[in-house]
Amino acid sequence: MVLLTQLSVCLIAGLLMSRIAKLLNLPAVTSYLVAGLLLGPFCIGALGLSRFGIGFGTLDDVAALDLFSQAALGFIAFTIGNEFRIVQLKQMGKKAIIIGILQAVITTVAVDIILTIVHFIAPNIISISSAITLGAIAAATAPAATLMVVRQYKADGPMTKLLLLVVAIDDAVGLVLFSASFGIAKVIESGQISVISIILEPLIEILMSIILGAVTGFALFLVEKFFHSRSKRLSISIAFVFLTIALSMIEFEVGGIRFGSSLLLLCMICGTVFCNICDFSEELMGRVDGWTAPLFVLFFVLSGAELDLKILANPLALMIGIIYIISRSFGKYSGAYLSCAMTKCNKTIRKNLGITLLPQAGVALGMTLTAQNLSEGHLIRNVVLFSVLVYELVGPALTKRALISAGEIIPENRKSSRVENSKEPKVFRLHEKEEGKR
Repeated sequence: MVLLTQLSVCLIAGLLMSRIAKLLNLPAVTSYLVAGLLLGPFCIGALGLSRFGIGFGTLDDVAALDLFSQAALGFIAFTIGNEFRIVQLKQMGKKAIIIGILQAVITTVAVDIILTIVHFIAPNIISISSAITLGAIAAATAPAATLMVVRQYKADGPMTKLLLLVVAIDDAVGLVLFSASFGIAKVIESGQISVISIILEPLIEILMSIILGAVTGFALFLVEKFFHSRSKRLSISIAFVFLTIALSMIEFEVGGIRFGSSLLLLCMICGTVFCNICDFSEELMGRVDGWTAPLFVLFFVLSGAELDLKILANPLALMIGIIYIISRSFGKYSGAYLSCAMTKCNKTIRKNLGITLLPQAGVALGMTLTAQNLSEGHLIRNVVLFSVLVYELVGPALTKRALISAGEIIPENRKSSRVENSKEPKVFRLHEKEEGKR
């Protein structure tokens, strides 16, 4: 009974808060996160009402519902896979790959340099191994917040299409950068070089994700052919996404080498393969989106509830966190700007894309769990927790403003989320003419 009450309170609180957010002209994602903060152990949860299912008394209570967050991330990744259609990739696949890789690498380098300078100025504040690890974590972007803003405002246009591709590629690149950087950090602390942790295990994780994702995507296509009812096809699709999420949780070791896969990459490849070989996938993906709407609300409310506000009482973590946020923001913006210039994107995309890549959440927090094996693992987690608190509350609003600036969201006067944006807003048509002149 308590569990069901908690779930219903989370959904109701998030949706009610979204009405306030609408009055303040803020994205719904921000309102869900604030609702979670209010229900968390530092606000309503501290009143002792969690035994009745109202709020969360401890962070462990929130962690107990982690399965719902994993499921939401799986569906988000599966949906992003829909953007990797062959037609789409022919149009801007090369651009997306170059931008996705370069902006992530530039961000990592920027944070590494700034935090390393801090280390040499004050060695007792942060170690070299922690600086390198935080630099790699900085590359990760939160696809969930970005996707929700795009959906809520029916954003459409060249930058939106490019953004969704870049966000998906960013996670794969971030995974490689983190594995390599974390391996180097362990070498610095232990003095022992491990080719397995720096090179082999990241490659295994990516290859396993691609292979398993392709197999499940193809299997979903084969099974869907046995059904003609829309509701049954929807049910089969949901079942396969759950199966893919379950497969991503399997980990084992053989000869000291860890074998596992990435939840986001695995589900994304599953969605990509399915969407490219199934002729009715477009309609089906739309129905899956409708079914998962409450799950996404729950995901963001739980994300808000698990933000640890005790971090605000740690001066050292706050100081390093502020430096991390400034250097990461600079890296994301400049990295996106430079890579967009290299790929000859128009000025509007160059100016706005980097802003939409600022949100950071689940992927980065997952990396900190691995980083806790370092001597300053607790500091790394606290710094990332602080940055997530800032980025998740501010990031969605910045993403919205950037998409409006790019002319891919029509500013709302009265508009309901049920009303489609025009496929060709005025600014979008101007951008197309500008591209044509090039």
